[in-house]
Amino acid sequence: MVRAGLGSLLSEEPDIAVVAEAADGREAVKLVRETRPDVALMDIRMPQLDGLAATRELVASGSATRVLVLTTFDLDEYVFEALRAGASGFLLKDAPAEELVAAVRVVAGGDALLAPAVTRRVIEAFAATPPPADVVVPDLSPREFEVLRLLARGHSNSEIAAEFVVSEATIKTHVSNLLAKLRVRDRIQAVIYAYESGLIRPGETSL
Repeated sequence: MVRAGLGSLLSEEPDIAVVAEAADGREAVKLVRETRPDVALMDIRMPQLDGLAATRELVASGSATRVLVLTTFDLDEYVFEALRAGASGFLLKDAPAEELVAAVRVVAGGDALLAPAVTRRVIEAFAATPPPADVVVPDLSPREFEVLRLLARGHSNSEIAAEFVVSEATIKTHVSNLLAKLRVRDRIQAVIYAYESGLIRPGETSL
């Protein structure tokens, strides 16, 4: 019923088409490979193969499909594992319908998304974790460091562009350069790298 409801909700949107539904993680991986959707809505607890393992399998295979994890479970270990598995977004099932639709569009557009409550807890968790003693700092320009800092604070490309009084296209270029230099898939993975490496500490205002 949940699957049918989500499918019906998304199908009503003129720019969204639901191309397949899966009853378990193994079927989800199979259908993603066959239909190659822009976005896969992935539950965490599923038969045969859970959503975290399915996400890891898709990312490892080089699939271009971006994963938006949608779950009733907001336990920290699920959030962290989903993000480390390569998910591009994490949203709770109690989110309003319009928030889900917007999340699908954001992830389909190549951006990344976290529920606000999830973002806060991720940052708090990293704040409580001491950085490693030796950090190899990537070769980032001062502007790229600043962009990374604002990404870590949850700013969108448009907000960063306004901060620096430049075009959004310029910020997109900076973000693309960051991802390439850090060797990560998207902005969420860049933020995780920045915090886990100690390159950026939660709460700091400058680099």
